[in-house]
Amino acid sequence: MRKLSLLDLIFFLVESEDSPKHVAGLMRCKKPPKARADYCRRLFDELRTHDQLTEPFNLVINFVGLQGPHWEYCQDFSIDQHLFYHRPKRSLSWQEAKDLAAALHEPLMDRDKPLWEFHLIDGIKGGRFAIYLKLHHAYADGMTMTSWLNRSLSESPEGYDLAPVWELPPPRRSGAASGKTSLTSALGKLTGQAWRQVLTAGGIAKLSAQQYLERSGLTHEAVALLFSTAKDTPMTGSATPGRSIATSSVAMDRLNRLRKSTCSTLNHVALACIDGAMHRYLAASGIVLDHPISIQMPVNLRTDGDGPAGNKLGITLVDLARPTDDPYRRLREIGYKLRNVKNQVAGVPGSSFEQFTILVAGMSEVIDKLQLTDRLPTNGHTVVSNVPGPV
Repeated sequence: MRKLSLLDLIFFLVESEDSPKHVAGLMRCKKPPKARADYCRRLFDELRTHDQLTEPFNLVINFVGLQGPHWEYCQDFSIDQHLFYHRPKRSLSWQEAKDLAAALHEPLMDRDKPLWEFHLIDGIKGGRFAIYLKLHHAYADGMTMTSWLNRSLSESPEGYDLAPVWELPPPRRSGAASGKTSLTSALGKLTGQAWRQVLTAGGIAKLSAQQYLERSGLTHEAVALLFSTAKDTPMTGSATPGRSIATSSVAMDRLNRLRKSTCSTLNHVALACIDGAMHRYLAASGIVLDHPISIQMPVNLRTDGDGPAGNKLGITLVDLARPTDDPYRRLREIGYKLRNVKNQVAGVPGSSFEQFTILVAGMSEVIDKLQLTDRLPTNGHTVVSNVPGPV
């Protein structure tokens, strides 16, 4: 049995059919040269033989009992309830494959079973196939999920040590405890916990004070104001269950040239591109904003000593650039805003940022349950999550 952290539990408490709390990854793969026509089917059959699960892929949620909500091991696991093969009658374009993945993403996951699905999509034009992996967010944050996927992939086309993500051994944790606890170490641990609680409370007070100073006009653009985004775009309002997937790519050498020539980070350049694209999308819909687009941006809070699963993140609000046709001005302003965010996150303990995120999420959920989402200012226009891929 393993208890849920409050942040992990939040993903269950706020989940609904219109707003499921699972996340997913879609990967487009190329078959090996001269691969047999049944390559994907044989790959699927081999994957079916891998049913020795590791945590958290063998855990189910249990809300019953005096111990409160907790994870427990699944006693009747069947790989056929989690591993799926899709072979269309005709070849799919990449867009059709994305539409299929979007349809697979819509339904809520069955809480009576481990909360993950692995889909192998065969028959994509150009000798391609796709892997779609769907997991509940209570299992882990995006950085951890990406790490799992990276570890499950071979580093070379010649390598063929199949290691499905659900069978990966947990990584070694640094500073593992010896198992022996003396009275002195126990007292030291209690003292350390008490001091961390004090630091956490102080950090929450600091984050709250920053909001108060900004709202009172005593600071200017030091932080983005929570629950102050106007509902003047189709990106705000109540969620609906429908999903769609769109993808785009830019060559890394092009991004690196931009980054170096402007003394910016890759994150700055990416957000400037996204900001400009969102303004162009809104303008094409007849909506021209006179204020920045606000985004919720997840921040990784995981350290080397944290466990291999669960969520260790906070969510910060970021006002992007004021509307402009000058891409360099947009990039410079976003860089300034992100430096403020970096200082804000670094200025408080990670536990403070995590607990503050939970408080804000709780307020959002109350507003949603009271059906005030379409009447009150919202907390940002959309979410932009930047998860680094393989190095």
